[in-house]
Amino acid sequence: METFKLNNSVEMPKIGIGTYLLEPKDAENSVKFALENGYHMVDTANAYCNERAVGRGIKLSGMNREEVFVSTKLWPTEYENENAVDETLERLDLDYIDLLFLHQPTGNWEKGYKMIEADYKAGKVKAIGVSNFEGKYIEELFNMCEIKPQVIQVECHPFYPQTELRKITDKENIRIMSWYPLGGKGMTADLLDSQIIKDIAEKYNKSSAQVVLRWHIQMGFITIPGSKNPEHIKANAEIFDFELSKEDMENIETLNVGKRRYIRTEKALDDFAKWKPSFEKE
Repeated sequence: METFKLNNSVEMPKIGIGTYLLEPKDAENSVKFALENGYHMVDTANAYCNERAVGRGIKLSGMNREEVFVSTKLWPTEYENENAVDETLERLDLDYIDLLFLHQPTGNWEKGYKMIEADYKAGKVKAIGVSNFEGKYIEELFNMCEIKPQVIQVECHPFYPQTELRKITDKENIRIMSWYPLGGKGMTADLLDSQIIKDIAEKYNKSSAQVVLRWHIQMGFITIPGSKNPEHIKANAEIFDFELSKEDMENIETLNVGKRRYIRTEKALDDFAKWKPSFEKE
C-alpha cells in the first residue's frame, strides 16, 4: 500500500477502510476482510460506536500491529474527559493510536486538543488530526496549538474539492483526509453517473468509483471509502495500477460546483456538543 509522509514524518497509507454507519459485526468483518486483502489503514470514531469491533477485526486479521494504521476520533463530550484517550485505547485494545482527531469544532475543543497534544508527547498518539475544522476554526486552532495537526478530515470530492482550505493545508503541509469521497451517502449516483467520470472509467477499464478514488490520491488526499460489501472493499483498493492523465484531471476539475453536500449548522454543532455516544452495543 502506498503512503503519504505527514508533516511529522509519519507514513500514512493513502487509502483505508472507513467504518462510518457500520454496525459492530459489520465493522469487525469489513476490517478483517480489508486487512486480509491489501489494506493497511482503518478509520473509526467514538461516535461510530464500533471501536471495539474494529479492534477485534484487526486482531482477527492476524496482521502485526505496526502494519496497521489506525485512526479514530474523540467526540465533543469527551474533550474534557482526562481519561478519554486511555478509554479509546481500551476499546480498540491497542497501546497507541496512529492518528487521533477531534471530531467536531464544538464544546471545549481547545482543552480536547491540548489533551491530544499531551498524549502525542507521551507516545500514545503518533499523529494529530482535526475533523470538520474549516474557516474560522482553523485560524483559532493555529493561534492556540503548540503542535499543528498533521491531517484535517473534511467533506471532499470532485463536486467540492476544498479549494479554499487547500490554500492553508498546502502552505502548512497538512494532509486532507476525505469523507464523502464518492460524493455523499445517498448522493453518490450524481458523481459516479456523471458522463465525465463514466467516460474516463471506460478509457481505463475501471469503475467510476475507482476513477474517483484515484482522483483523490492524485490530488494528494487520503481517502477512506466505507463498505460492508467484500467486492466493493476489494475493488476500492485496486487503484494503484493506473494513473489519470493531466487531461483527465482537468476534466474532473470541471465538476467542481463549490458547494458541499452536507450542511453543518451552528445548531448542529450545539447538538454535537450535547450528544454522548453509547458504547454498549459494540
